[in-house]
Amino acid sequence: MLRSRLFRLSTIAVAQRAALQTNRLVCNNRLAITSLPACQRSFATSDRVPETHVRSFGQPTPMTHPNIMNKGEVTPGLSASEFETRRSNLIKSLPEGSTVVSVGYSTRYMTNNIFYPFHQNTDFWYLCGFNEPDAAMILEKDDSERGYKQTMFVLPKSASAELWDGPRTGVEGVKELFGADEAYDNAKFSSYFKKVLSSSKHIFMDSPGSMPSLITADSTKKLIETGLKLQTILPLSKIIQELRMIKSASEIEIMKKSGMISSKAFIEAMKWTEPGTTEGQLWAKFDFETRVRGSTILAYVPVIAGGPNALSMHYVRNDMELKNGDLVLVDCGGEYNGYASDITRTWPVNGKFSDAQKELYQAVLNVNKACIKMCTESNSISLHGIHSHSVKLMKQELQNIGFNVNTWDLERILYPHHVGHYLGLDVHDLHDLDRSRKLKKNMVVTIEPGIYVPFDDKFPSKYQGIGIRIEDNVVVGKDDPYVLTATSPKEIVDIEFCCKNH
Repeated sequence: MLRSRLFRLSTIAVAQRAALQTNRLVCNNRLAITSLPACQRSFATSDRVPETHVRSFGQPTPMTHPNIMNKGEVTPGLSASEFETRRSNLIKSLPEGSTVVSVGYSTRYMTNNIFYPFHQNTDFWYLCGFNEPDAAMILEKDDSERGYKQTMFVLPKSASAELWDGPRTGVEGVKELFGADEAYDNAKFSSYFKKVLSSSKHIFMDSPGSMPSLITADSTKKLIETGLKLQTILPLSKIIQELRMIKSASEIEIMKKSGMISSKAFIEAMKWTEPGTTEGQLWAKFDFETRVRGSTILAYVPVIAGGPNALSMHYVRNDMELKNGDLVLVDCGGEYNGYASDITRTWPVNGKFSDAQKELYQAVLNVNKACIKMCTESNSISLHGIHSHSVKLMKQELQNIGFNVNTWDLERILYPHHVGHYLGLDVHDLHDLDRSRKLKKNMVVTIEPGIYVPFDDKFPSKYQGIGIRIEDNVVVGKDDPYVLTATSPKEIVDIEFCCKNH
């Protein structure tokens, strides 16, 4: 990345001279180019982008991305009214005199001036859909018809900054598109927060964590410390997570698409796999197949574990060759319009299960399918309850194929992880909410039993070194579950069919 000061200044000068010559106007959905001498002086002497310039924003909008967004949507698939309902439900759950302070993330850096792809604080995104760094939102409960006042703080429009870093939505744009009653340059956040701290009875916000944001600035941290001493600041995230637990119809539609994209990627990966390819190449294949179908990013660093590498639950080195006769365990999923998918499949590198692999795989698959059937509200069961059943089922399945295993070895060695977790905007969603609550309609969970047989002679030798996990994403139904990842092959016959069709 070129960051020479002389180069940057000269480039800005060129851009400004070009702006002096033409100005683009949007009229009747057509681009007209006219000369506007009146705005020349302000643009030449200021970072302010003139109002008559072609409109640009820091994220997709119906105006700029009509191919993926409809009028009235704030983010693809989610309307302004949906975000309004989310904020309203939050405010209604809080006592009179309450103020909510929700803060987005800042850009994070790999090394000097080299940044990671930006990913927003999901609680903040859930409330407003704003997906640019260094932003914050304050909701003040009042007796207005709306029930609250919404104030947002964002990076302002800046010709020089946008020349390098791309468009910003800016202060006026955030009022227009994201429902803000008022909006300010984010430099004013600290002073506004100080006023809120002194005037509100109850402030709900989360203390600064390890992620950089506006509230990690020294001046704001001191204000927060003062507020905590006065016991006026209460945690916010857990309240928002309660709202996030039951998915709306729009969210489920997005998650269906997310699951379909990742499932198709698994089909293509199975077809592509052969001995001699590497785990890293298979990673690249998944990245391509999900992105080309609409995912913006992989939802997490995938596990691409060939052979005994699958004995490590979170093996993410992904740097070894896939060998003939081994299985490969792949835990991967794309993120689509903010919502994650999380799928695991295990298949033979050479396209054909051995007898031992087939026996162990079928044992895990039987548990997977039985546990999915439990994911209904009418079953009155929690994820913890499903896990307890999965342990009993797994023990029986293993005994059927010759294991003499006690519960200790099963839960500490062979099947050491939980059967599932909540899924949504985060892969491991709702991290503050435990898995003991009864499943309700339109919760979304994963079901992912697995078996990992170490090189230990207390277990049958023909299964040693084999790791198998089968994970699906499931919408909890009233009486029947809906499997978001049903199109990702998991029956032995279907996997072998995909693998042989290069």
